[in-house]
Amino acid sequence: MATPFVITEEQLEKENIEITRRYKEMLQNTYVTLSADDKKLIRKAFDLAVDAHKDQRRKTGEPYIYHPIAVAKIVADEIGLGATSIASALMHDVVEDTDYTLEDIEKLFGSKISKIIDGLTKIAVLNKQSVSIQSENYKKLLLTLSEDVRVILIKIADRLHNMRTLDSMREDKQLKIASETIFIYAPLAHRMGLYNIKSELEDLSLKYTKPDYYFAIEQKLTETNQEREMYIGSFCQSIEDKLREEGLEFEIKGRSKSINSIYRKMMKQGIPFEEVYDLFAIRVVYRSDRKNEKFLAWKIYSLITDLFIPNPKRMRDWITQPKTTGYESLHVTVMGPQARWVEVQIRSERMDEVAEMGIAAHYKYKENYNEDDTKVDEWIHQVREMLEHEDTKDSIEFMDNFKFNLYSKEIYVFTPKGDLHSLPKGASSLDFAYAIHSNVGDRCLGAKVNGKLYPLSHQLQSGDQVEIITSAQQKPKLEWLDYVVTSKARSKIKATLNSDKRRVAEEGKEILMRKLRHLKVEYSEHILNQLQQFFKVNTSQDVFYNVAVGIIDNNDLRKFAERNTGITGFINRFRKTTFTTSKPKEEKVLPPKKLDSLVFGNDEERLDYQLASCCNPIPGDKVFGFITVSKGIKVHKVDCPNSISLQANYAYRIIKAKWIDSSQREFKALIELQGLDRPGMVSDITLVISKNNSLNMHSINLSEEAGIFNGKITVSVKNKSQLEEIMSELKRIEGIQSVIRTYKN
Repeated sequence: MATPFVITEEQLEKENIEITRRYKEMLQNTYVTLSADDKKLIRKAFDLAVDAHKDQRRKTGEPYIYHPIAVAKIVADEIGLGATSIASALMHDVVEDTDYTLEDIEKLFGSKISKIIDGLTKIAVLNKQSVSIQSENYKKLLLTLSEDVRVILIKIADRLHNMRTLDSMREDKQLKIASETIFIYAPLAHRMGLYNIKSELEDLSLKYTKPDYYFAIEQKLTETNQEREMYIGSFCQSIEDKLREEGLEFEIKGRSKSINSIYRKMMKQGIPFEEVYDLFAIRVVYRSDRKNEKFLAWKIYSLITDLFIPNPKRMRDWITQPKTTGYESLHVTVMGPQARWVEVQIRSERMDEVAEMGIAAHYKYKENYNEDDTKVDEWIHQVREMLEHEDTKDSIEFMDNFKFNLYSKEIYVFTPKGDLHSLPKGASSLDFAYAIHSNVGDRCLGAKVNGKLYPLSHQLQSGDQVEIITSAQQKPKLEWLDYVVTSKARSKIKATLNSDKRRVAEEGKEILMRKLRHLKVEYSEHILNQLQQFFKVNTSQDVFYNVAVGIIDNNDLRKFAERNTGITGFINRFRKTTFTTSKPKEEKVLPPKKLDSLVFGNDEERLDYQLASCCNPIPGDKVFGFITVSKGIKVHKVDCPNSISLQANYAYRIIKAKWIDSSQREFKALIELQGLDRPGMVSDITLVISKNNSLNMHSINLSEEAGIFNGKITVSVKNKSQLEEIMSELKRIEGIQSVIRTYKN
C-alpha cells in the first residue's frame, strides 16, 4: 500500500539514480530476447509508472516504484515472459493506486495491455474487500484465466515480491498474507511449472505461519552446511568420473532440499531434523539433441545405478510420460556413502530449462506452437470449464477441490484402445468416465479395470486399462459426490443434481404458499427467512425442496405457525449474543464470571471463548482467536492444522489472542510415545506420570506389536513448561525413541 512520505532533494536525487540502476538491471537478464520496439514499449511503461507513483512510498519508506520494477524483474527473469507482460508488470498498480484510468492505459498502450491491467486491478480491489468468504476472491482471480493467463503469472510475481518484503508488515497482516500464499499462490505457481518460485513461496510462508520451525530448520542447515557440501562434493565426483569415461557433456548441480520440504518430511514422519536423511538433491544436466534425449537419460541412469544401489520405490519416470505441467525429468533415489539416501534428477538442458522457467520455456520449445496444443493450455481449458460449472454457493469447498487438483500427484490410465489419460492420484472409475466425456460420466454404471468388473467408486492405479460401462437409464446420484475427487466430475454431478433440485423446489414453492395461506400465515421474504431459521436449512430453495418431497410436512408447518410470533423475539435475542461476520468489533460479549487466562485484541479485552478441539491449545502456545457465527470465539494454536485455511479464507474474523495467566485452569494435552518394547516399560511410564502430583491423567492406551511399543496418554497440565518437563522425563525412559505432543484423537 502506498503511503505519503516527506524527503529531501538530496535523498530524491540518490533515489532517482537507484531507480535508473534497478531499471537497467531488470532489462539486462530477460529470458526473452527483446527487440528495439520491445524496449521502447517497456521504457514507455516505466516512464508512466515512475510519474504515476512519484509521490508514493511503501511501508519500508522506499519509493513505491521499487515494487513494480521488482515485479517486472521477476516477470522478465524468473518467469520468462516478454515485453507485453514486463510493461504490464511495471504498470500493474497504476490504475488501482493513482489517478490514471483504464481508458488512459488503453489509449496509450492498446487493448491487450489494458485488459491485463484491468484483470490485475480487479484482483487487487477484491483482495482489499472483506467479503463473507475470502475464497470467493480467488475464484474471481481464477476467472481471469479465461481472459489472459499472463494476469495470473504477473500476480504470482507480485505476490512473490510482497513475500520477500513482508518483514515491514504488522504481524497479523504477515500471517494473513502468508496463509493466502500457501493456500493458493504456491499451488498456482506449482501448476504453472514455476517450481523455484513455488518452493520460495512455500519457504517464505512457513517463515511467517510457523516461524519456530522455519528458523530452527534454517539454523540446522547453516550448522551442517560445511559437512553437507563436502558430502555432496564427494558424491558428485564419483558420478562425474563415471560420466566422463563415457564422453558425455554434462553439468552436476548439488543442493539441499527446501526448508518447507524438510518441514513436511518431519511432520509426515514424526521425526526430528537429524533423522531426515534425504536432505540432498543432485541434478545431472546433460547436453543432447532432441532425438537422443531419452536414450541418454536412461544411459546416465544405468551408469549411476552401477555406482549406487537405487531405491525401487522412489523411481520416477517423467520423461516417458511428462507431467501435465510439461515437466520432464528422471528421478532416482540411491543409497550414497554413509548409508544416506540421495535423490538424483537426470534431465537434458532443454528439460532443465522447462523445469526452471515453466510455462515460458514450454512455449519456447514447442515446435509449430498452436495456442490450444500444449499441456498447459489443456489445463487452462479445464480450469475455465470447471469455473463455469462449479456451484458458487460453497466457495471454501470450491477452493479445497481446486487446490487438490493443483497439487495432486498424477496417475496414468489407458482406454481400451490404448489412449492415455492423466488423473489425480486417488481418482475413481467415475472420475475417469467424466474425464472421457460428461455424457459418459452421467450414464456410468461401472467399469472394467484390467478386464475385471468394479463399482463406480473403485480407486484407479497407474497403468490400469479402464472400460466404462454405461446405460441410457442411469443418471447422477447424490452419493456419487463421495466417489469422485476431480473438479470436473464434482461440478458436472452437482450441476445435474442442482438442476433436478431446482425443478422440484419450484413445485415446492407453490405448495408452501398454498399451505401457509391455509394456516393464515402471509407469505413474505421475512417469513421465508424465519422458515429457514426454524427448519435449520441454508437456503430458501432448501425450504421449498423439503416441502415438495415431504421432509417438511403439514404438522411441521403448523408448529411453525403456532410459534411464529415468538420466532422474531428469539432471533433478536440470538443476534445479541452471537458474532456476525460484518462488524465483529461492534459485538458485545458478556465478560466471563471468573478471570480467564486469555486476552483478546489490541485492547487486551477479556472475552468468553472456547478452546478449539482440533489443536487443544495450552498456556504458552502461540494462539489466535477465531470469531465463529454461533459459538463465540474459538481459540486455535498458530500452527493448528486448520490455521492456514482459517487465515486464508476468514482473515476478517481473526482476532489477536494472548495468554496472561494460567494458574486457575488446567488444559488437556495428548502425548504419543513410541519405542522398543521391554519388560517393565509400562511400569516406568506410569511411575513418571504418577510421581507428578499436580498432573491429572485422563486416559492411557498402551499397545505392542512385533516388538514395537506404542502409547497414547491424555493428561491435564497447568502450562506448556509443565508439559515439556513431563515429556522430557518420558524421553529418558529406556527404550523410548520418540515422545511427541499430537492433536489426533
